[in-house]
Amino acid sequence: MSNVGTPVPGSARRKSRFALPNGAYRVVLAVVGAIFVGLVVWFVFSLVAQARPAFSTLGFSWIVQKTWDPTHQKYGLLPFILGTVETTAIAMVLAVPIGLGTALALGYLVPQRLRSGLSTAVELLAAVPSVVYGLWGLIVLAPLFRDTVEPFLTSVLGWTGLFNGPSEGVGLLLAGVILFIMVLPTMVAISRDVLVVVPVEQVEGAIALGATRWQVLRKVVVPGARTGLLGAFTLATGRALGETVAVALVIGNSPYIAHSLKSAAATIPSLIVNNFGEATGTELSALFGAGLVLLVIGVGVNALARVLVRSTARTGAASAAVA
Repeated sequence: MSNVGTPVPGSARRKSRFALPNGAYRVVLAVVGAIFVGLVVWFVFSLVAQARPAFSTLGFSWIVQKTWDPTHQKYGLLPFILGTVETTAIAMVLAVPIGLGTALALGYLVPQRLRSGLSTAVELLAAVPSVVYGLWGLIVLAPLFRDTVEPFLTSVLGWTGLFNGPSEGVGLLLAGVILFIMVLPTMVAISRDVLVVVPVEQVEGAIALGATRWQVLRKVVVPGARTGLLGAFTLATGRALGETVAVALVIGNSPYIAHSLKSAAATIPSLIVNNFGEATGTELSALFGAGLVLLVIGVGVNALARVLVRSTARTGAASAAVA
């Protein structure tokens, strides 16, 4: 039955009266995008402007110098760059296998009635403030590492040279472990979401061909979600690079290059948070310069991740074409 001539309800007339034309939506979206771009450009230029006096005074060589001594106008950033990279590397070496394994378990191995509760628990861990992780690491984990973990690692792996020196609890190793615990929920949550959207037809097809559950996960599910897994790795790495308070509490804050995983060290974020309150002049500018270096490292990690994602996508497309 045709409803031509049927009166339009008043609510529908009011909606149509206040609806924007298509061109207006484009203008609104363009304005929102311009605001975002403007904020990013403003942030970067402000950071560069604040860091410029340090580069004008010290040049660029201070980035790779080893001594940070504001009293004598020495601002070597190399120990802090190495500390940032090392703690992030420790965290990601632990987070990738454990996070991926946990995500696979939540997506395919854990009984359905338990998945919702466990997934909620993982997401709640991501909401814990970083200062809580730091205090927990300092009060609970540091004595455990000093009395048990570090002596054990020294006795087993001391020949590698990675665990030389006294066991003090705080240091690179504990900072890396705290970062691992902090980025694990991000790694697990995103990995689980991309793993469970692998087409069911591919999984069922592999099972129909006689593949075991382990073979399905290893040869079908993980390869099918590799692009999303790279995204999870990138986000987790970005958080590990920029984490400040938790690391500052457990790393020992030593301005020297660490020669052991048990040694005290410092990262760029911990350097900034520990010194900006009293910094003035060249030191304050050097701290902004350190922030700029950290920004460059983060952008480099994201750029590398984009290259890997594109390479992975091309490899997957080529494999599909051959098949």
